[in-house]
Amino acid sequence: MTLKQEVFRKLDRVLRPNAVFASNTSTLDLNQIASATGRPQDVVGLHFFSPANVMRLLEVVRGSRTSASTLTAALKFGRAIGKTPVVAGVCDGFIGNRMFEEYLRQAYILVDIGVLPWHIDATLEHWGMAMGPFAVMDLAGGDIGWAIRNRRRLEQPDRPYSAFPDRVCELKRFGRKSGAGYYAYDPNGRRQEDPLITQLAIQHARAIGLERADVSDQEIVERCILALVNEGAKLLGEGIAARASDIDVGYRNGYGFPAHRGGPLFFADSVGLDHVLRSMAAFRAGYEGWFWEPAPRLVDAARRGVRLLDMVSGVVS
Repeated sequence: MTLKQEVFRKLDRVLRPNAVFASNTSTLDLNQIASATGRPQDVVGLHFFSPANVMRLLEVVRGSRTSASTLTAALKFGRAIGKTPVVAGVCDGFIGNRMFEEYLRQAYILVDIGVLPWHIDATLEHWGMAMGPFAVMDLAGGDIGWAIRNRRRLEQPDRPYSAFPDRVCELKRFGRKSGAGYYAYDPNGRRQEDPLITQLAIQHARAIGLERADVSDQEIVERCILALVNEGAKLLGEGIAARASDIDVGYRNGYGFPAHRGGPLFFADSVGLDHVLRSMAAFRAGYEGWFWEPAPRLVDAARRGVRLLDMVSGVVS
């Protein structure tokens, strides 16, 4: 944050009036960055997704003092460069990464209870995801997630992570950029299962005292996808996302969510919110069940018999 604010102070001194100040950050507070300038109304978030030359999603982040003209300019810019812009409010991770963090948390928990990373990836890819979570982290860089987890442990000690991804990073396996991560990679960049990671996962489960569980493919999918649903419903209730459809558009264009399933919240509506809540209740009774407290907007939609896709910032449209 200190470095970001220093950069924006310098920009404030040299840029012409009405210039738009944009930051790509997703885990630093945009409002704090804007406060370093004398013109916070001109500050907006433009959060691109990796790889930025391929992924169409662009989160346009409206700060507490971002003006309507600045927001409009950012949206026009996004469309002009061929992106699909989605407006988000300010929170740690905005819409996409805040949800993805909980998706990853569940993937790591599955390793805790004995599921190997490539089985998790293969199951989710068979379900329709463009890449499984461990392949994604190898592409993005495991060291980035490691730094975020270390910061989260200080800021949110009541929201624990599995230690498994840290064990991988301690071996300097940061993914494709370091030549190995959760997978080994051949000279052509093709991923391969790695016996070292298999052994590390087995040792990790033993170290935390868990017996290897027989986990169905359905549970793998539901743990990960319903984590997206629950966090997305929280974002709706908080007003970070204006519409459920914005979340789904973002996930189709930025995270490889299968188009034929519509998006996380459309998927929840399609299988039935009562079914979603029953599955979440079963997970809540198990290992690390603290996450599965259902979002109030999810409970409310199920009680009233309305779709999440009919909700606008938690209100039925």
